[in-house]
Amino acid sequence: MIIDTTYLLPLARISVETDILRAIADGRAKLSFDELKVSLISLFELQAKASKLDISPEYVFRAISVIFRSFYVVPFYELKVIRIAHELKDVLGDYIDRIIVASAVALREDLLTEDRDIHDSKGFIEEKYGVKVYRYSDFAQT
Repeated sequence: MIIDTTYLLPLARISVETDILRAIADGRAKLSFDELKVSLISLFELQAKASKLDISPEYVFRAISVIFRSFYVVPFYELKVIRIAHELKDVLGDYIDRIIVASAVALREDLLTEDRDIHDSKGFIEEKYGVKVYRYSDFAQT
């Protein structure tokens, strides 16, 4: 399963209500860490968000180190990902969202995201590509 950037933010000490990593660690999620994959573009997005929130670069560096050690990181520059992201241009306006969806499609992995635009397009994504789109509440108990 590809996880969206939101779920990585707590690793850089950015609090989110939908902390799937904490839910997995606490045994409150129907997922395991070894099932999770991350698009490389999410690391850029995490850095940008952390910079905007004035998070210490050391925290960001540690978070990125943990991500590389703990998850399979999907390159966004592979031709298949680029092609699928291009196909999605009429469906999703945000290119980073398109890359994350395209990463899931390229690997034939389901996607975990809170992104409203992706959820608004999930019928199309599921029908065209066979990738299911989930949110935190589908897997975690509060």
